[in-house]
Amino acid sequence: HIAWIEWDHPNMPWDGTRLRLARLEGAPPRPVSIETIAGDDHTPVFQPGFSPDGRFLSYVITEGEWDALVILDLETGVRRILVEGTTIAPPAWIHGLRVYGWSPRGDRIFYRRNENAFAALEAVDREGNIRRLDIAPYTWFEQLAVAPDREALAMIASAPALPPRIVTWEGGSFTVHRYSSAERVPPAHLSFPQPIRWKAPDGTTVHGLYYPPTHPECTGSGLPPAIVSIHGGPTSQRVATYNADAQFFATRGFAYLEVNYRGSTGYGRSYRDALKEKWGLLDVEDAVGGAQALVEKGLADPRRLVIMGGSAGGYTVLNALIRHPGFFRAGICLFGVTNLFTLAAETHKFEAHYLDTLVGPLPEAAERYREWSPIFHADRIQDPVAIFQGAEDRVVPPNQAEAMVEVLRRRGVPHLYRVYPGEGHGWRRAETIAAFYEEVLAFLRQHVLFA
Repeated sequence: HIAWIEWDHPNMPWDGTRLRLARLEGAPPRPVSIETIAGDDHTPVFQPGFSPDGRFLSYVITEGEWDALVILDLETGVRRILVEGTTIAPPAWIHGLRVYGWSPRGDRIFYRRNENAFAALEAVDREGNIRRLDIAPYTWFEQLAVAPDREALAMIASAPALPPRIVTWEGGSFTVHRYSSAERVPPAHLSFPQPIRWKAPDGTTVHGLYYPPTHPECTGSGLPPAIVSIHGGPTSQRVATYNADAQFFATRGFAYLEVNYRGSTGYGRSYRDALKEKWGLLDVEDAVGGAQALVEKGLADPRRLVIMGGSAGGYTVLNALIRHPGFFRAGICLFGVTNLFTLAAETHKFEAHYLDTLVGPLPEAAERYREWSPIFHADRIQDPVAIFQGAEDRVVPPNQAEAMVEVLRRRGVPHLYRVYPGEGHGWRRAETIAAFYEEVLAFLRQHVLFA
């Protein structure tokens, strides 16, 4: 047999997909007797897999609010839900994501459970009996793989104070095989995130991860400045993995908040779908709400709030500065989306109709595209803003940033604009990363810390 996932535009793979099954016959092999096993335009299916003996087909499906791990007996046609009522599947932005794997004997499945942005490793047998396994000192892991000859697991594991490592788990203990960094900073010097919640204007509970300012050799007085970070996607989630940005700022005296605004994954389907046709509205509400929550809890100085984000997060940064002038002391925008019309016309095939869901189909939703595109309202920005751009960015081309900067320059708004040669939609070169952090700190000293 062969199994695969397919879907049609305007869906993204987390909106609705079909799990298809076929037999392979002939030379060369061709699929025959193709049938749909699960899923439809409103029901997403994730990571199909066969048991080692080929008898069972497993998959993750979201039929209601939460995910379920299901096995189908290919001999009898009987389906069994092994795990339900939780978050298992991540948004399938790329191929090859793995969150579960069969044991060599095919008697149980190891899988990752996402609990409020922290990972748990569990094993479930074919009768649905679940056993939780200890993964300390790690709080997140990805790309789970099971050895074919014994119950040993491989994964990329991390924690807020531990950069990603390639590890194996066997017999209840971990072995580290590769490090992603030199790990020269002692874990005691780093910040550990705390889940934080606040209410949106409509009463929805919004989620985030708060990193308190941390340094064992330094002290401060008064409330700290705060960085309010907005993740990209927007269909994604900030989780309890190693976060270099958060640690950079937290170890330099900043409070740091990762906002998992409405539209983020990991908190149920209703929470994720809340952003449909409201991207540019709810994300901004939740960014401001998260900053207000820090202030109300006595965790941040209300006079020194900074909003920061890249790509889709940069779009939120600009819209927040436009709609709430004076609320944030400054904004930091990395390769941010500024023109929704341009994005819809020029983006790649995978996201060709993503905005149909997030904003609405064109031409019917043209008014919303104009209302929520920062470029058409840049003249309302009055707070200092730093804009960073990769010269080779094909996702958000430099001309979007340049149009925004031209308006800022014309109106005399304090701003910093940096274009990094050879960089695309994110920084990869060590010299670029170092220059970026140095310029951000200089910008914050001038416009936030000592303004």
